[in-house]
Amino acid sequence: MTIFNKITLASLIAAGALAVSASAASARIVCNSDGDCWHVHSEFGYPPEAGLVVHPDNWRWREGEHFAWREHEGHGYWHGGSWKEF
Repeated sequence: MTIFNKITLASLIAAGALAVSASAASARIVCNSDGDCWHVHSEFGYPPEAGLVVHPDNWRWREGEHFAWREHEGHGYWHGGSWKEF
């Protein structure tokens, strides 16, 4: 194997590792109609009646909008001021 082939192979392996790690680190911000927002690290099948909006992790609310961070561990969502586990 030539040095060029070794460099090419190493580059492909590094690019593949980077692609896998980037997808594993994806996160989302979920907000409800009450203005509660929290981070999630995997896609959940939220019930449609929960009225939730899922945003990308870099989403920020605009000045004048009324949202608040309400983080919580586990699988669920905020509704009416309480955490609904599922």
